[in-house]
Amino acid sequence: MSSVNLMAREVAAKIVFYGPGLSGKTTSLRKIYETVRPAHRGEMMSIATEGDRTLFFDFLPVKVERVGDCSVRLALYTVPGQVFYNATRKLVLQGADGVVFVADSQPEAMDANRESLANLEENLFEHGIRLDRFPLVMQWNKRDLDGVLPVEVLRKELNPRGVPELETSAANGRGVLDTLKAITRLVIKDLRAKRIVPPPRPTASAQPAGLEAQLTQHLQHRQQPGAVASQPVQSGGPVPRVAPVAVMPPPRVEPTPIPAPQPGPKLLGAASALAPGDMFDHARAAEAAFMTGDYATCVTACTDAIRRALAFAGEGSLGQQAFLLRVDGADLLRLQGLGTQQHLRVDDAAFSLYVMMQVFIRLNAVGLPNGE
Repeated sequence: MSSVNLMAREVAAKIVFYGPGLSGKTTSLRKIYETVRPAHRGEMMSIATEGDRTLFFDFLPVKVERVGDCSVRLALYTVPGQVFYNATRKLVLQGADGVVFVADSQPEAMDANRESLANLEENLFEHGIRLDRFPLVMQWNKRDLDGVLPVEVLRKELNPRGVPELETSAANGRGVLDTLKAITRLVIKDLRAKRIVPPPRPTASAQPAGLEAQLTQHLQHRQQPGAVASQPVQSGGPVPRVAPVAVMPPPRVEPTPIPAPQPGPKLLGAASALAPGDMFDHARAAEAAFMTGDYATCVTACTDAIRRALAFAGEGSLGQQAFLLRVDGADLLRLQGLGTQQHLRVDDAAFSLYVMMQVFIRLNAVGLPNGE
């Protein structure tokens, strides 16, 4: 399921590259990573065996375009192709907004293609999603090899619904970015249809420039109190004199005194109210730093609390822990980037509090830590 960060005006969507083993899913992501500008990509994480088969997932956050005044960030994943890793495929598929099915064009891979496509439909159905109503793009891969099946055969066997399809060669990158663009268009269209993308912020209407602006200003000018109304002048006659109009100043209103705050119990902030016991002090410190304008301390306290919170997911890298708790990896990467900046703003600190609260919510949802 996509997420919307109203503070950052950013929509995060998840796209999964699905398909049989060795069909070219991970190679496609690597080509995307090599092609996308460094400023628009995050870290690529991969877990593989000695045979270079992805067993867990590849995660690659890519910033692609804007919808209205919101930027769109894609989190790209792949799943293990081997049948006996179906539980992992279900986990990776959870919360997806779109799927690229990477089919191997070689004749000997057709049975594996059919099996993987049927598995995709079954796993989506377990998540309450029908494949025929889900953003899907077919990627006919390995078209650079000799003896591959004609596209008509692949279409008949694997694409009876007629979803968008593209011929690719992940080894040299041909067609891979076009596939990403196709699934991105479908996902954004689906987000708009579901009204997930927030409405654009109101902007001031554009004012005409130059002479047109001066004329518009003149025609729309409102007379100020005490101004003299213009009178038509008779040709050849004396100019009429208009007596000035006395303008009475408005009565002075004394401000109502604001009563001093009464002593009482200090209420918890939103972050500290959600925090497990071990992270309570960090959450209170982050909130206090935010209220006093110490945004660097706020970001540091949030980052420390998030690391401690993710550790409850078990051993592993930060990305693995975040994935198991279903925490947005793109948000974590952005938060890590804030830690290297010298001058932080109020929206940076607010974003850090937002991420920390999301992590606390995920911990509460799965019942961690057990001792609380």
